[in-house]
Amino acid sequence: MAQELDQLMRQGAITFHDFPAEQFNIDHVVETRGGVFAVETKSRLKPDRGGGAEDAKVIFDGHALLFPGWHDTTTLEQARRQAVWLGRWLSRAVGSPVEVRPVVALPGWYVERQAKSDVRVINGREAKSLLSGWRGDLLSDETITRIAHQLEERCRNVEPVQFGRARKIGRLVPGRA
Repeated sequence: MAQELDQLMRQGAITFHDFPAEQFNIDHVVETRGGVFAVETKSRLKPDRGGGAEDAKVIFDGHALLFPGWHDTTTLEQARRQAVWLGRWLSRAVGSPVEVRPVVALPGWYVERQAKSDVRVINGREAKSLLSGWRGDLLSDETITRIAHQLEERCRNVEPVQFGRARKIGRLVPGRA
């Protein structure tokens, strides 16, 4: 999914992957003129029941993801929680309200939408739909710059886990061989 989202940079989007939050990561954060999106990606195996395309279809009824043989609401709840957290953090960081829209990405699935929802559910090929925004709202150049700066600062100031662990056990400490 990251590759599909990175393609949006050609149209001016800004993308971050594995965005560090408090005790969790957001799979992808995408900022476009159309808004800020917290993207939760889920890879799900398709059943092999001989149904062809029907086995690769998920129905989104606005409240649940209805896969062949089972349903999922926890992914939608997770996407909402992450969007709320990111919206609060960005609003504090930039000093003005920032609405973040939750997105669930299901690479390889055909998504049939049966109702509207606060969560957008897409497959990999539909990543470009994030460019048009949610309700036609557009961010100003100044807002885009302020949000991008805060996202960049938080994302780029994270010490890699392995490096931090090595430093704690005495390896890779500055001034030591």
